[in-house]
Amino acid sequence: MAKTPRMEQIEAMLVDDPDDAFLRYALSMEYTSLGDDESATRVLRELIALKADEPYVPAFLQAGQSLMRLGREIEAAAVLRTGVEAARKAGDSHAQGEMQGLLSTLE
Repeated sequence: MAKTPRMEQIEAMLVDDPDDAFLRYALSMEYTSLGDDESATRVLRELIALKADEPYVPAFLQAGQSLMRLGREIEAAAVLRTGVEAARKAGDSHAQGEMQGLLSTLE
C-alpha cells in the first residue's frame, strides 16, 4: 500500500523525535484511515512498548479495535485488559470505560 504524503511527513518528523507518542499515534491513525489495520496495529504495539513506563492510553483502545477488525479477538482482549489498567492508573476514567465496554463484547 502506498504511503500518503501525510504519512511521509509524520515519518520524517519521527526521524527527528522517535519517542514522540503523538506522532506515532497519528501515523497509526493514517494507516487505519487507509484500511491497513495490520500496519496500524504494528505501529500501536511499538508505541505501547516504547511508552511502557508512561503509557499513551489511546493507543490501547485503537490497538484493540484494529485487532478486532483483523479477527484477532484474543489479542484484542489482552491489549484492552492492559489498557484498562493503564487508564485506571492514569486516572482516565473515560478511556477506561470505553475499553472495558469493548472488552465486555469479547468476553
